[in-house]
Amino acid sequence: MISESTFLLLIAIWTGIGVCTFVLLHFVTAPFGRHSRTDWGPTLPNRLAWIIMEFPPVSLFPLLFFVGPTEKTSLHYLFFALYFGHYLYRDLVYPFRIRTSGKRMPWAVCASGVFFNLVNASILGGWLGWFAHFDASWWTSPQLIGGLTLFFAGFLLNFHSDNILIGLRDGDDTGYRIPVGGTFRWVSCPNHLGEILQWAGFALAAWHPAALSFAVWTAANLLPRAVAHHEWYLREFPDYPPERKAVLPGIW
Repeated sequence: MISESTFLLLIAIWTGIGVCTFVLLHFVTAPFGRHSRTDWGPTLPNRLAWIIMEFPPVSLFPLLFFVGPTEKTSLHYLFFALYFGHYLYRDLVYPFRIRTSGKRMPWAVCASGVFFNLVNASILGGWLGWFAHFDASWWTSPQLIGGLTLFFAGFLLNFHSDNILIGLRDGDDTGYRIPVGGTFRWVSCPNHLGEILQWAGFALAAWHPAALSFAVWTAANLLPRAVAHHEWYLREFPDYPPERKAVLPGIW
């Protein structure tokens, strides 16, 4: 395994790439879902693409975690459970809940998602397996308490908002409608906001550049996509509620 200083340098480089990606995604919208296009090459079924994309965190991450020589404490297992549990749901449950019959995703987008998850799973698995050290006092630290509170608040917001979106479709219906209820009253993409809050909370609780890097990348991906969704809603629905923002209530 590489030295800790090299590991931190690689994390810093990856985080910097995430900031650049945030800027790029304001000009390029990934062509899947409501933004699908036909000029990005071969495609595969949307549900299969989600399963493939989310597979590295449920395979590589636990491998690195358990192979790593660091003595695992209850805090190691806590952070393991937060990340692994999220992606276990995303890989094996969520793709079968969404109603995307007939929809497809470009291989290029799926491959980029696999690469993204491979890097993040490697960073977080490497950190927890090799470099993470906690003492018992961390259980009562303000970072952990505040971070876990933020994580679970974000999880509930994300899950509830996803349920509303999934409930907009009946049977094989794959059309789009204006979502209502919950925090859709204020923003177009509370599901994205919830996921951003989740990983911001994870970063706060972990208090390490590895977790911060993942939070930065989550925001870098989801903030521009939320803006793209919001602009799409405004174009497609003349009666779309004008008071809604894209992702941050009353701000953006």
